[in-house]
Amino acid sequence: QVQLVESGGGLVQTGGSLRLSCAASGIIFSINAMGWYRQAPGKQRELVAAVTSGYSTNYTDSVKGRFTISRDNAKNTVYLQMNSLKPEDTAVYYCNRARGIMLNWGKGTLVTVSS
Repeated sequence: QVQLVESGGGLVQTGGSLRLSCAASGIIFSINAMGWYRQAPGKQRELVAAVTSGYSTNYTDSVKGRFTISRDNAKNTVYLQMNSLKPEDTAVYYCNRARGIMLNWGKGTLVTVSS
């Protein structure tokens, strides 16, 4: 059974940092490009960062230079290091495949950045 479990969210002040983790099971993790998505209240879910099976990374413009995505294939886990957080980063963060057919979404982890 495919499962994605996100963790690491919380309440942080503007300028603070958080590290999110997403543990995947039920898939051959290493061959999948993985991504972090976020959905802010009243907005569409958007892909903010992706890492390929070859460890290449891509970011949406609004997080470039502040967020870093990484993966540990031995742990079937993808991470998102978020620095210099802004109130507009407030959202529920999810992980999933970065391309192809999406897996069942996990519950996500809430990130709240106070001003």
